[in-house]
Amino acid sequence: MKKILLASAATMALAGAASAQDTITLGVLLGFTGPAESLAPGMADGAELAMAEVTESGALLGGATVVSVRGDSACDATLSVAAAERLITSAGVNGIIGALCSGATIPALTNVAMPNGMVMVSPSATSPALSTLEDNGLFFRTAPSDARQGVVMAQNILDRGFDTVAVTYTNNDYGRGLADSFAAAFAELGGTVTLVASHEDGRADYSAEVGALAAAGGDVLVVAGYIDQGGPGIIRAALDTGAFDTFVLPDGMVGNAITERFGTEINGSFGQFPGTDSEGAAMYFDLATAAGFDGTAAFSAEAYDAAALIMLAMQAAGSTVPAEYAAHIMDVANAPGEPILPGELGRALELLAAGQDIDYIGATAVELIGGGESAGAYREIEVVDGVIQTVNFR
Repeated sequence: MKKILLASAATMALAGAASAQDTITLGVLLGFTGPAESLAPGMADGAELAMAEVTESGALLGGATVVSVRGDSACDATLSVAAAERLITSAGVNGIIGALCSGATIPALTNVAMPNGMVMVSPSATSPALSTLEDNGLFFRTAPSDARQGVVMAQNILDRGFDTVAVTYTNNDYGRGLADSFAAAFAELGGTVTLVASHEDGRADYSAEVGALAAAGGDVLVVAGYIDQGGPGIIRAALDTGAFDTFVLPDGMVGNAITERFGTEINGSFGQFPGTDSEGAAMYFDLATAAGFDGTAAFSAEAYDAAALIMLAMQAAGSTVPAEYAAHIMDVANAPGEPILPGELGRALELLAAGQDIDYIGATAVELIGGGESAGAYREIEVVDGVIQTVNFR
């Protein structure tokens, strides 16, 4: 772990020790509006499910209640900074789940969380840049880096018999990082990338971008974009012009919103997003269904695990002060210890209170490596009859 920044007196006054408070407040900083807004509800539901489970158990730090305060990053650097500031200074949060997009996570972390000694655990910020960012031991993520997704995506494409691809990416930290990782992996495995070109979100017409990609050629088009803005625009233009009819969909493009828009038009398109076929995943899906939401939504399980890790680390530290519990996140996430699955957070808290070790497996087979990021596995999907279906795990 990197050296942990000691919280300022102001932050400690906001966060406080558990013994001085009956309520613990966690911020849920996600893009509730913007280019990935359809992903945020399932993620917030997942994080808040973990909070409700812990509250109901009555086992966290003498029976504290955990409440959620949502902040909208809009997947925008400026708005994310402002939202993070409000969560810390106005809401007095004890930790932050988020942000959703890498381009919103990095500025919120460097400009707000780090100066205030605040812990952030992102369920979905996947930029490789976050692996080497000096974070003072305050940043963690439960989704794997796109350095790994790039390799998985390259293997997925080649395994399907496609050896030439064109790539378009949203022009931000997420898109650039994923495109670079993929292009390097695909070339190393023997594939040919005909063109790597950026696109901007929010445009009404993507015919020029698609024209350049079509001229370069390729069996399929990798769309490393966002599900609610630029990505669908690229797909629409490609379908309308006949440039491409099969699309590779990485994590930022996987969700019901994409099939609701295109249906059978994108049959045969495929991709991947973080996910496992573990026992914990199945248990989480059942818990989510009982709570009234879709636990299979992208990054929902990762959000449950992000919130759980914060609360378990607080119990291990006996404190809600981020500078004190941050050092315990890696401990509760990894062996040795009693394995903990979804629905068992109360038991985990009791074990920690008794001085025993836990190994939080959670909904996503959590294993934190390096500077506090997920080793990660991926759910491979394909659009069949206009519906996203899981076909494999990698």
